[in-house]
Amino acid sequence: MFHDFLDLLYPRMCHGCENPLNANEKILCTTCLHELPVTNQHLEKDNAVEKIFYGRIPVENAVSLLHFEKKGMVQRLIHNLKYRGHEEIGDFLGDWLGSELKKFPEWQEIYAVIPVPLHRQKLNKRGYNQVTKFGQQIAEALDAEFYDEVLLKVTATQTQTVKKRFARWGNIDETLVVKNAELLEGKHVLLVDDLVTTGATLEACAQKLLKIPGLRISIATMAVTH
Repeated sequence: MFHDFLDLLYPRMCHGCENPLNANEKILCTTCLHELPVTNQHLEKDNAVEKIFYGRIPVENAVSLLHFEKKGMVQRLIHNLKYRGHEEIGDFLGDWLGSELKKFPEWQEIYAVIPVPLHRQKLNKRGYNQVTKFGQQIAEALDAEFYDEVLLKVTATQTQTVKKRFARWGNIDETLVVKNAELLEGKHVLLVDDLVTTGATLEACAQKLLKIPGLRISIATMAVTH
């Protein structure tokens, strides 16, 4: 009754259409959930995300859960997650993707999940890394460790969206450090992020991690641009 009363005073809204959610709905209403542009890339070999990294970094597996379009539902979801404090969206997407990946043996061998890091300054301002909940849920589904103190960003940089890929890669690479590398020697790790576009950020992170002896890497993101 208490929760019903709270819903009456402060109705939970769908992050897709912004209409009130029913009692059995979470994050998205049933209509919006069915309209999400799911990639099903975990069912494909040589999928679109894997192809982004061909010839750039050795990737065991790569997958994005959703297709991203400007002004689309997925953009609203990620915007609400990153800038409006709705960390539950990360939980929702991570639980969804994790439940799919754990069905396949190539994902079950993941030892640790590592999020693309935020600089401490940005982390303090926002209060959270938007990828943390997403990665934690995937780690739980795969019975893997979650390490957010291995790959660190040590210097704030300008926004990456206005730079060309090669310049951006070099700039990101200079800001990243790996700590406690011995934890990951000879391990298969999963690097996670919210969105993959050119792949420059993920490439730079992977290059740092791949300096660890024997490390293998896979990639998972919430969404991929067309």
